[in-house]
Amino acid sequence: MHLILKQNYFQINTNFLKKWASFADMNNEIALDSFTSLTKLEKYVLLHSQWKVLYDNKSDSVCNLSNGIALLKQIFDWWWVGVYRVNGEQLMLGVFQGPPACTNILKGKGVCGLAWEQGNTLVVDDVREFPGHIACSWESISEIVIPIRLQSGEIWGVLDADSRFLSHFDATDKIELEEFCRNLGVFLSQ
Repeated sequence: MHLILKQNYFQINTNFLKKWASFADMNNEIALDSFTSLTKLEKYVLLHSQWKVLYDNKSDSVCNLSNGIALLKQIFDWWWVGVYRVNGEQLMLGVFQGPPACTNILKGKGVCGLAWEQGNTLVVDDVREFPGHIACSWESISEIVIPIRLQSGEIWGVLDADSRFLSHFDATDKIELEEFCRNLGVFLSQ
């Protein structure tokens, strides 16, 4: 499936990038309302291409993570998106966009802690049905959590995205966000 989705990128009419780029100003900022007519795959193409522009190897991880998370929030308009970083046997809240969040999550607890412990992406269609879900907001209904690995293979933390809609995240999100997290892992390893 990964190969098929990647091949589809090249089949997508690249004119949409030019169309949406016309919304950009000199700082590569794009208006949020310009994304409503894009398909999910087009949004991911835009995410990956804009991340290449925003990533600055002269800046530290907080600057780059802040831009990466802001880009995800802007393009997808999820309820909440952010990172939790490993600190001993817990995850600590890092850069995020959305309402206030839980600050510490123990390894193996909730969706984030379990994704970290297992080292796998977790897609939860309905968090109310997830045993041990840690509810930071009652408005969060579905969630995806992706481990962020350094080039050494060590898990640095997790990317967490929440939606107010049931079954919001799917295989496309899993594949593309795993790709995004691989890119995050590369710069976090530097």
